Amino acid sequence: MTDITLALPFALPPAEMAPHLLHALQAPALAALLGRHSQQQLHSFTQHSRVLPHEAWLARNLDLVPSPITFHTGAPLAGACMRGCGLSAQAAAGHWLILQPAHIQVSSTHPSLADPRALQLDEADARALYDAARPYFEELGKPLLFAAPGLWFVRADDWAELATASPDSVVNQNLGDWLPEGDRARDYRRLQNEIQMLWHQHPVNAAREARGLPAVNSYWCWGGSSNPAPASAPALAVSGGPSWLHALAAPELRQASVERLLARPGHSVAVVADLIAPGQVSEWAEWIAALQRIDQHWCAPLLAALKDGRVGRVHLMLSHRESWLEVTNTKMAQRKFWRQPNLNLLKQA
Repeated sequence: MTDITLALPFALPPAEMAPHLLHALQAPALAALLGRHSQQQLHSFTQHSRVLPHEAWLARNLDLVPSPITFHTGAPLAGACMRGCGLSAQAAAGHWLILQPAHIQVSSTHPSLADPRALQLDEADARALYDAARPYFEELGKPLLFAAPGLWFVRADDWAELATASPDSVVNQNLGDWLPEGDRARDYRRLQNEIQMLWHQHPVNAAREARGLPAVNSYWCWGGSSNPAPASAPALAVSGGPSWLHALAAPELRQASVERLLARPGHSVAVVADLIAPGQVSEWAEWIAALQRIDQHWCAPLLAALKDGRVGRVHLMLSHRESWLEVTNTKMAQRKFWRQPNLNLLKQA
């Protein structure tokens, strides 16, 4: 029997905004799945963690972390991403981190990491910056691999204990609170400073700024892993989101649709990442529009498949920065006609 988990990062609104947002939100299928659930559980999460709740949940579901879950050095996603990029052999040979080109912006009070999605980094620009930076890494015995414009990997065996944070947990925060920590943190910052000076003068950035694009003036490392990902995890599908998330999905399930998942037997996990960007910056009109599209294109087909028996269970995972909510649905639960479809669970998170 087909069993589908739908993960919606940043689908939980902040408590102070929830009444206003839910009053404006038209999501009848999601309301049915939440109002007539068979089981639900809310998990709290520290807002000072170096990963976001949906990233922790994803690492757990991909069997990348031990039980009980610990994230003292971040989420170990690099090996799984490398396997998705055809780099399994390299991933098995040492400790690797995800490296993402980045834009550091400076306000009147503090520097912060800009949303990597706004870089719009293409292949040509990324390759030029990569070719310039690579010798600096290799001189220190740290091979640098290019997988996609926004997704590189660096081997740094002596940085295995470095505590790093995911980019989405850092975006728009005070950067000083989220810099890598550990015995080798000074070495990390020294190399980062060298690359920042190198890229500051690079012709790619002059051309980007002339086109109205942010300069690629730094990079962000995170997701350190010393082991390749296990091959036994549930099939992962992705819609939207950054390059590292797509690398975790099976090739045929990148930019997946619900119809493709419904045709697959067994358990599949779909991460629809369209709410992360507006949720991060409190663009609530865009957030409402995105969630209503998700309701139409994902929740409604899953609800119909549940009712007619094509799906045995539908699991929902909805999150914000401080918690995640898991809700399970069955065909029997949808027969509870005395329960009215509603979005009240979103207020309680």
